[in-house]
Amino acid sequence: MTGATIPATVRLGNRRWSICALLFFATTVNYLDRAIINALAPRLMADLGWDKTQYGYVTTAFQVAYAIGLVASGGVIDRLGTRKGFAWAVGLWSLAAMATGMARHIAGWLPAQVPWFGVAAFIPATVLTFTVARSLLGLAEAGNFPAAVKTVAEWFPRKERALATGIFNAGTNVGAVLAPLAAVYITLWWGWEWAFISTGAAGFAWLAFWLTMYRKPEEDPGLTRAELDHILSDPPEPATKIPWASILPFRQTWAFSIGKFLTDPVWWFWLFWLGIFLKDRFDVKLEGIAAPLVFIYVAADIGSVAGGWLSSDLIRRGWSVNAARKTAMLICAVCVVPVIGALFTTSMWTAVGLIALAAAAHQAWSCNLFTLVSDTFPRRAVGSVVGFGGMWGAAGSVFLTLRVGPYLKSHKDSYLPFFLIAGCGYIIALLIIHLLAPRLKPADVE
Repeated sequence: MTGATIPATVRLGNRRWSICALLFFATTVNYLDRAIINALAPRLMADLGWDKTQYGYVTTAFQVAYAIGLVASGGVIDRLGTRKGFAWAVGLWSLAAMATGMARHIAGWLPAQVPWFGVAAFIPATVLTFTVARSLLGLAEAGNFPAAVKTVAEWFPRKERALATGIFNAGTNVGAVLAPLAAVYITLWWGWEWAFISTGAAGFAWLAFWLTMYRKPEEDPGLTRAELDHILSDPPEPATKIPWASILPFRQTWAFSIGKFLTDPVWWFWLFWLGIFLKDRFDVKLEGIAAPLVFIYVAADIGSVAGGWLSSDLIRRGWSVNAARKTAMLICAVCVVPVIGALFTTSMWTAVGLIALAAAAHQAWSCNLFTLVSDTFPRRAVGSVVGFGGMWGAAGSVFLTLRVGPYLKSHKDSYLPFFLIAGCGYIIALLIIHLLAPRLKPADVE
């Protein structure tokens, strides 16, 4: 029955949504581990004696390693399969997250000041140990999105993929919501070291569920025949492997990659610098940081699901995939523009509201951007394309982050260039995506 239409009266079952829930929780843990440093940044800088440039070294190291990891992880996931590949990624990033909590103690074994690769003569040893730990974290965390998008391609027909992607992508915001709550509570009671250790340990709990529950649809004993037929209802695809380099000539690859390059840096800016922005502009202390960050990332969570629902609903109403995805992305791009006004208000909550709208629009944009890959490439190439495009997103983030700390230091904490980039980047990205893939035609991968 592969490739056939399932009658509307047939009860399908919901096993595929249980798999989607696993992806959601993995993404939640992924972002919890990486985002907790945002809430703790002012405390770390005060306790460890860092300036903004040194904090920028630590966050940039994560992004560089993340970019490298994305280049490798997509192909690794395609070769190992989602079950093994995802398990290795989560296990390794959980260890690295816990190691961050030990970074200050490890620095005690080193000289107080150490050389820094020619960028600066010397830096505090804690910057070096945090850099190593966060680099390992970034390298391993890169496996999350290639594995999750590939799992969606395996477990969902094309018409449901944007919604499923929106749901698991909502975990980015749940993780970002939990991060300040966990950071404040654990830090006030046990110290910031335990904030990193305890959140890192959460990945091992997820790993137990993943190894117990996950199989390919054809091998899952809990799947009904009707649901399996529904999952496989798209036209069948060849099972041959696709060499990694063979994805590079396609315009669809570069449409996704440029979209990531221009818009991922905005999200990383919120993720690593938002706590410092609120401290600089509105003097928000650690005890007060949770409320605005939670508000922003709850809004982003809603945006992620709404963005996936919108394009999926338009397709159900008879819109073409091309029109549905790009209409949803255009709405998102327009909704980000008002964030520039956050710099020109004296009200913290007005600024937070504008940033929350931009964060929600970004996540709605992101789930549709990810879905473009499974719209235009066969399942066996999805991990590689997502990894390659994600690498470009991380490279753009590194390019921006390297400039944030020094620019703020030399321009009296002026955030204007970064908010202008945030406000305009999505419209430019959508224009380029449309020029490269005007009809979202499937890539002719052999």
